[in-house]
Amino acid sequence: MKQLDPKAVWLFFISFVLRAFIPIIFLSIYGAVILSDLGKSLDNGGEFSFGFLNWLWIIIPVFLVLCFVWAKLTYHFYRYELTDAGFRKELGVIYKKYVTIPYDRIQNVDINRGILARILGLSDLNIQTAGMSATVSRYGVMGGGAEGRLPAVSMAVGEQLRDELIQRTRQSKNQGL
Repeated sequence: MKQLDPKAVWLFFISFVLRAFIPIIFLSIYGAVILSDLGKSLDNGGEFSFGFLNWLWIIIPVFLVLCFVWAKLTYHFYRYELTDAGFRKELGVIYKKYVTIPYDRIQNVDINRGILARILGLSDLNIQTAGMSATVSRYGVMGGGAEGRLPAVSMAVGEQLRDELIQRTRQSKNQGL
């Protein structure tokens, strides 16, 4: 099985940091407000020390290291291949997910390049299938999504995979005639 482009580690890392950034900012502001109120309510008239800010010099680097380790693990366990039966991928660090998409179910193959992916020279390959145009979760239908998303492949590999998938899809649909 093939792995994603090695620059995928950086794409995953930045994605993890940005996804966690908003909750961390919210919790930091909430914590500062709580500690500020606590400082105002001290009866002894002493100053309240914001010693928790000193912990940020430890917390932030540890958080960044953990995000990088998780990105490396995500990259290591994300694999794909084109088999005789269809497109196959496996992913997941803790919970493994195995997806096989038969060629005769493939409807469309798209290549997306977001701003960060373009900076890194990467592409996302989206394989859309018959009957799977919406992502369904335990919360209901969540909108359009591709069943076979392959993030962070190089531009050349993405275009090569798209062409190969389209060719195999055409061959599998013409075999029954």
